[in-house]
Amino acid sequence: MRRIPEKIIQEIQNYRRLGYSLPEIARLVSASRSGIYRHIRNLAILAENLPEWSIKRGGSHKIKLQKQQYLNAEISQLIPILTKQQKPLCLSALYWAEGCKKDFSLCNTDPKLIQTLINFMRDCFKLPNDRFRVSSRTYEDLDQEKCSEFWSNTVNIAKCDFHSINVLQGKKKGKLQYGMCRVRVTNGGDLLKTISAVNNVVASFAVAPVAQMDRAPQS
Repeated sequence: MRRIPEKIIQEIQNYRRLGYSLPEIARLVSASRSGIYRHIRNLAILAENLPEWSIKRGGSHKIKLQKQQYLNAEISQLIPILTKQQKPLCLSALYWAEGCKKDFSLCNTDPKLIQTLINFMRDCFKLPNDRFRVSSRTYEDLDQEKCSEFWSNTVNIAKCDFHSINVLQGKKKGKLQYGMCRVRVTNGGDLLKTISAVNNVVASFAVAPVAQMDRAPQS
């Protein structure tokens, strides 16, 4: 990374004290954002400039939220519903990327992913709750009761029916708010084979055009 001259560093820090955002500073000086950040990350903004800086931060968050809402609406028009045939495809793709290959189980920190997995299995394969073995995995500095309650609401299974609640060594507060959730299906061998079969069929569609091109006669 190219070293930023001392004169430019002083300009960067002055801009920051005046309440300029990182993108604004990057537009004003000839330096990368990562390089600029190293020189402003611990720098205090002057008290009289804090209100304007706070508005900029809020504005950036608002723009991001508006973009996400727009995309949500746009994709909802593109995919208005999931049919009975499409749900197993979504489930198999999700499991293909995140699931265990030895038994039917998956562990993740994303509640939407866990909720989608377990609800689609209920819908597609009519699995009752007693087929699921749910485990909560948290860390020493997290609120165990709060985490267990969160995952219980996510999977719609009572905490008393959880297979285990594990507390792991280490601190993850601020990184993993609720720890992790592991979902395993008992006697899931046939289910794993079914999902693998769906994945194989999907993969065949991806390689078929290539194979056809290889077999095409040369002109």
